Amino acid sequence: MPKSLSAVVALGMLVVGTASAQDQDAQSVVRAAIDAMGNPANVTYSGAGWVANIGQSYTPDDDWPRFEVTTYTRTIDYDARSSREEYTRRQGDHAPQGGGAPIQGEQQRVFLTSGDYSWNLNGPNPAPQPAAAEVRQLDIWMSPHGFLTAAADATDATAVSLVLQGRELTIVSFTAMGKYRVNGTINEENLVERTQTWVANPIFGDMIYDHRYTEYRDFDGVMFPTVLHSHQGDPRIHPGHNWMDIRVTDVQADVNAPALTVPDNVRQATLPTVRAESTELADGVWRIAGGSHHSVLVEFRDFVAVVEAPQNETRSLAVIAEVRRLVPDKPIRYVVNTHHHFDHAGGLRTYVAQSATVVTHQGNRDFYYDVFFRPDRRMLEPDILSDRMPWFAGNRIPAFETVNEKYVLSDGVRTMDIYPMQGLAHDGNMLIIYLPTERILINADLYSPRGPGAQPPAANASMRSLSQNIERLNLDVERHVGVHGQVGSHTDFNRIVGGN
Repeated sequence: MPKSLSAVVALGMLVVGTASAQDQDAQSVVRAAIDAMGNPANVTYSGAGWVANIGQSYTPDDDWPRFEVTTYTRTIDYDARSSREEYTRRQGDHAPQGGGAPIQGEQQRVFLTSGDYSWNLNGPNPAPQPAAAEVRQLDIWMSPHGFLTAAADATDATAVSLVLQGRELTIVSFTAMGKYRVNGTINEENLVERTQTWVANPIFGDMIYDHRYTEYRDFDGVMFPTVLHSHQGDPRIHPGHNWMDIRVTDVQADVNAPALTVPDNVRQATLPTVRAESTELADGVWRIAGGSHHSVLVEFRDFVAVVEAPQNETRSLAVIAEVRRLVPDKPIRYVVNTHHHFDHAGGLRTYVAQSATVVTHQGNRDFYYDVFFRPDRRMLEPDILSDRMPWFAGNRIPAFETVNEKYVLSDGVRTMDIYPMQGLAHDGNMLIIYLPTERILINADLYSPRGPGAQPPAANASMRSLSQNIERLNLDVERHVGVHGQVGSHTDFNRIVGGN
């Protein structure tokens, strides 16, 4: 199985070292592949393997954390533009490091798409996923037979014959959904061997999205791969960024299966409005919430600092507007980043575009500087930094302060202490933030206090690690502020973890 994504970039750009390259008639190539592979209206396949958490690696240098998939089934209906994917995952033998690990027991996951609608099932309850609908629809046309169906209908399909690594291959390209340039590799046996495109990502920008299809077998007249291996990521940092690997054991084509019914709440769902709602925690300290991820604003004598820039630019712009409302006459000089996971770092570029200095763990610096903050063009989803690329080019950005031991922000009156965590499995480069005068500790993903009257969370490895680090650093904590969850007392925290 290929381990490197370097060829993906080359294929995607069609810039490769080849012995020859010759334009082909795309529709003739596609018809030959359809004749070889079959043309099912729908297909259901099942197997087992592993799946990974995108954007949740232990460090930026590591691959995505993996989980064992004990059962996997997917049904794709090409005419209905629908897909139902379900699998059971558990930790298995994979290292319990990174976001989401370790999984306790088994988890059932169900993802559904029908036309322009997408949802998950939480037990029997449909959970709308409007933000995922476009990429899930794209994924249908990147399946082996979906690619051929879409390519046959495309008006802009092109084909080029190449000799790559001693093999004669043909790359068929077309624009899917009016937006995504999809490249498909068809091998000497007229089988679709790979499909590849780019999707928008707040960290990587135009992120590689790549499927490999190998070890084809004949299933009652339909040729289907028995090894499905996928990547999402960026080869400048990690050569694989492996996302999923499924070994297929059964395939059924053209089965009369009931059409997916889109639930009413899914049809009515829209992208949630971004809210930034502030609550004063102490004089000059505010928690800015309003979603699943929060930030903390700390006012100093002649500047302010924001702890955490989660999710994306839209969220950051809302938080920045609230910061300016609360403290209109002081610049945002620092943005403190707890860790590199995508949902916690996705809005940092917006602060960099505001000339804020990024305070992050030393272990994140190369990844942030070389990949994340590069002011390259982002074609699929431009942001402020990419749109103003000439202004931010060169050495103007980013400004960094990196942490490998205690780091202090202070104006001589107020102090913010920033510490690296030790002994944590969730992220190897995690920071916690402590305000000693206010006795407030800010953390991400380690302890998320529940609201009044709610059942407290059960103690886990991250909470116990946080407790050990508080003791190691001799921090006098009164309140915990979670980037997730609410504000809680240290007394309650100690009660949960069994501390003093």
